[in-house]
Amino acid sequence: MPALLAPSPATADAADRSVLDALAAGDERAWQATVDRFGSLLRSSARVVLRSDADVDEAVQRTWVLLLRHAGAIQDVRCLPGWLATTARREALAVLRSQQRAVPSDDVADKVPPVEEDHAARLMDDELRQALHRAVETLPDSQRRVVQAMLREQRSYDDLSRELRIPRGSLGPLRGRAIRALRAQLEPSLR
Repeated sequence: MPALLAPSPATADAADRSVLDALAAGDERAWQATVDRFGSLLRSSARVVLRSDADVDEAVQRTWVLLLRHAGAIQDVRCLPGWLATTARREALAVLRSQQRAVPSDDVADKVPPVEEDHAARLMDDELRQALHRAVETLPDSQRRVVQAMLREQRSYDDLSRELRIPRGSLGPLRGRAIRALRAQLEPSLR
């Protein structure tokens, strides 16, 4: 039985170019093949920035829409995986930025009518605060002190280092371990 030969680079590029042309034309089979081939790349690229599955889905969807718009403009198909990964990360950052809350200026705050207090929301906030407080109390002493100091107010690592008598270079790793421990404790109760 004769061995199968790999296609030449020119043949592979022509085939890939035709895939990009089919994507630009909206060919359903080309889209399904592309989604199957690069879907996990997009999800992992967006997951670097986002934690929520819904947010990752949003960033991936935005990336596919951008590919639909720009597939015909991509010149070198070997750049497609890099283009997709970069676009997915950028879209993930855009999703993250869109979720940041705006802080009203004094002028706007004066014109907004007072909102009736939502007792259910207040109870949930209190419950979450209590759960966080209980979780912080279970941390090892050094991690607990770092988290408590950071929860009090936004301060520089230099100030925290002096206050807690912990080397500045140790604050980041302590904070990271504490956040991972808190997340492990709190995330199951938030679902």
